[in-house]
Amino acid sequence: MDYSIDRVSYRRSASRLTVGAHLFGILAIVLLLVWLLHYRGGIEYDSDDPHRVFNVHPFLMFCGFVFLAGQAMMAYKTVFSSRIVQKTVHMLLHLTAFCLGVVGLCAVFKYHDMAGLTDMYSLHSWIGMGTFCLFGLQWLFGFSIYMLRGPTEARRAIMLPWHVCGGRALLYMAICSALTGLMEAATFLKLHHEREGRLLNFTGLSILLFGLFVDLSVALARYV
Repeated sequence: MDYSIDRVSYRRSASRLTVGAHLFGILAIVLLLVWLLHYRGGIEYDSDDPHRVFNVHPFLMFCGFVFLAGQAMMAYKTVFSSRIVQKTVHMLLHLTAFCLGVVGLCAVFKYHDMAGLTDMYSLHSWIGMGTFCLFGLQWLFGFSIYMLRGPTEARRAIMLPWHVCGGRALLYMAICSALTGLMEAATFLKLHHEREGRLLNFTGLSILLFGLFVDLSVALARYV
């Protein structure tokens, strides 16, 4: 009896945390769009302005590797549906995130070529590239183990903790990459006490809180 009461309590807590995660995720998107559209001149991959090309990078990388990746984790653990539906939505959201990441990565390399800048020179770029590569490997690993018919149930059960831990680690790596990217942008633009600088700080906090709420909601959902 006590255990069933705890399950109800965990379900309610996970639901509240999921709502909080969505609020912070949407807030981060809005703040990011305000920064890129109002302060940085807009978003356009095929523009002749290198800065508009660059703006594609932070927007798509956040939408893919942070927001959609978090949505994929919550869809699998906090949305009540059949297992195959959960797995399919989880896989497709991560695949969409990876595709957005490819375009976002191409945008930043295109910007570097247009501006005559060196590639892969900062800590942000190292963490970001590592996250991108590991994200792709994680998706291939999950697809081959959990979507194909070959692996046995015993093998899937053995690999599940590694898959879960890898997903959580990649979410925090993506958040770390996003925050270091915002810090690098603020330093490059020499933003200190201006409104734009404070906007970037609030954007970073929203991204961090989104990740925390996603992780907490998924962790509590294990007990539902």
